[in-house]
Amino acid sequence: MAGRIEDYALIGDMQTAALVCRDGTVDWLCLPRFDSHAIFAGLLGTEEHGFWRLGPAHAADAEPPRATRRGYRGDSLILESEWDTPRGTVRVTDFMPPRDGAPQLIRIVEGVSGRVPMRSALRMRFSYGRVVPWVHKHEGRTVAVAGPDSVWFDTSVETYGKSLTTYSDFTVAPGERIAFTISWEPSHKQPPPLPEPEQSLEATEDFWREWVEHCTYHGPYREAVVRSLITLKALTYAPTGGIVAAPTTSLPEDIGGVRNWDYRYTWLRDAAITLSSLLRTGYREEARAWREWLLRAVAGDPENLQIMYGIAGERELGEAELDWLPGYETSAPVRVGNGAAHQLQLDVYGEVTEALHLAHMTGLARNDYASLLQLKLIRYLEKHWQEPDEGIWEVRGPRRHFVHSKVMAWVAVDRTIKLIESGDADGPLEEWKQLRDDIHRDVCEKGYDKERNTFTQSYGSKELDASLLLIPQMGFLPPDDKRVIGTIEAIQRELSTSDGFILRYPTEGQDEGVDGLPGDEGAFLACSFWMADDLAMIGRVDEARKLFEKLLALRNDLGLLAEEWDPRLKRQVGNFPQAFSHVPLIDTALRLTASGAYGG
Repeated sequence: MAGRIEDYALIGDMQTAALVCRDGTVDWLCLPRFDSHAIFAGLLGTEEHGFWRLGPAHAADAEPPRATRRGYRGDSLILESEWDTPRGTVRVTDFMPPRDGAPQLIRIVEGVSGRVPMRSALRMRFSYGRVVPWVHKHEGRTVAVAGPDSVWFDTSVETYGKSLTTYSDFTVAPGERIAFTISWEPSHKQPPPLPEPEQSLEATEDFWREWVEHCTYHGPYREAVVRSLITLKALTYAPTGGIVAAPTTSLPEDIGGVRNWDYRYTWLRDAAITLSSLLRTGYREEARAWREWLLRAVAGDPENLQIMYGIAGERELGEAELDWLPGYETSAPVRVGNGAAHQLQLDVYGEVTEALHLAHMTGLARNDYASLLQLKLIRYLEKHWQEPDEGIWEVRGPRRHFVHSKVMAWVAVDRTIKLIESGDADGPLEEWKQLRDDIHRDVCEKGYDKERNTFTQSYGSKELDASLLLIPQMGFLPPDDKRVIGTIEAIQRELSTSDGFILRYPTEGQDEGVDGLPGDEGAFLACSFWMADDLAMIGRVDEARKLFEKLLALRNDLGLLAEEWDPRLKRQVGNFPQAFSHVPLIDTALRLTASGAYGG
């Protein structure tokens, strides 16, 4: 049975990632890319769908023992888990070396004290648990083959097969180190080279130490910021610079419900705000790589801008359901692909333009096509900003005139005007200043409820939406504007959970609300960070700090956050770990540090 979402650790090689539970089980791994088929899909099903457990031996009818303690080795993605057992203490080090050839997952068992009986149980199932591979020996190595894929298993201890599973039973003594490695290779190619676990461990530690040294943030929340930055780096597909929203699919927003989506793609919105955080913490190379990815993905067709693409810029992300997987805690269906890819979400134009603007303002080397892209995006918005859309939350109900979408259209025009005024682009300045004014006036007239002194989710609606918290952060209105303060206070009053976190919009008690889906969802963590930001902006800095530190306390023991927090079950929900949670964590830490809003 899969663990709670917060029970998992992330390891990865900047091309794919694995989730390791507290009991030493790898329950999720896609090879060779984030969006490839999983060879371990136990996270979304049962052990029959693939897993790899490595830990102290236990009785067949007993639950695997959970690690007594675990943590990352310094500022890295090298996971160390320790078990204290009646016979001694053992440590398992899990990591994926930054890729130089075949992708590898390496696990090193180390005896700390006593003599501890151990077991490795490896059950590979290809195609998300549906295909049982042919497992056999090849020149002393164990290999699993199915169709185009082969996975090679290497260790120095004896292995045996039983019940379509590869086992290793051994005892580890103090100071003894025993390595296990799986490597992926296309099945038609030669076997991958024999792994060198100890050298790979040293190289992986060096990589992360050198990468973290570039971080320019040295404030009071450095531990949380650095862990979030490492997580964002882990979610970056190194060959192209694309950034996945999360390395998982179908971890539910509502346990037992249908709000289960595939996040292993590059959302322009998520990637744009990630770029913003990277730039402001010293990571210019990642920002440059993302900009190049964007320009390749959009290519010469900005009029047909998609809200998301594959990690190499693929456009076709057709959605399908895997009916042989029961889903995480029976949250079905399990989906792969994402049908929202072709939705109209006008706010994306604003997020992309804001990211390009920030790159320009921070001195990222000029790219003439990036400036040309901005101008083309505004030409599109000139014709389409008055249309209804699906909005930031990708509703599957009818299109609406979402206020946040209009605000972000204003942002796109505003930032492009600034680009022209800087002399780095040519465009119809006066015409677009008029367009900016028209959008602003339209929002203030049609998206604002005078009686309640708050902006609303969409034109003509009485509902609120946490995306309205971005109005002051985007500069649409100043923080001291009474309409901004009224909106912040209304969202606090009407969209807060009992423990003070923020919902995206109302869902409770609706069969199918604005998003066209049954069921509820938890507090959206990004929105809760936005609230902390806004509170700081309007001078309520102590309140902002307290909310921020409550949010930090929701992270798991390794500093990781999913998409949402379920206030009823008191647990993390949604895909994990989630870029859209870690980015606003960084942003709020920077704002609070700048305001001096920290302390005991």
